[in-house]
Amino acid sequence: MVTSAAAVMVAVFAIFGTLTLVELNQLGVGLAVAIAIDATVVRILLLPSVMVRLGRLNWGPSRLARRRAAAAPLAAPARLG
Repeated sequence: MVTSAAAVMVAVFAIFGTLTLVELNQLGVGLAVAIAIDATVVRILLLPSVMVRLGRLNWGPSRLARRRAAAAPLAAPARLG
């Protein structure tokens, strides 16, 4: 889903690359290339490999976050009316 959204964004920014105004042309091409690199290299190759390397640490909060959540008092629900 993220990769398909990136493909749509690349297509939209690539249209900016066809404009005659040089600034918008450069902006469109630059953004299209940056999003294409992000969608392929980062999200398809780098992110899964980092998740594998992290193992169980990837899927849950740290001990410190769990302690803070347990120590924090729950707020009373607001009354309407």
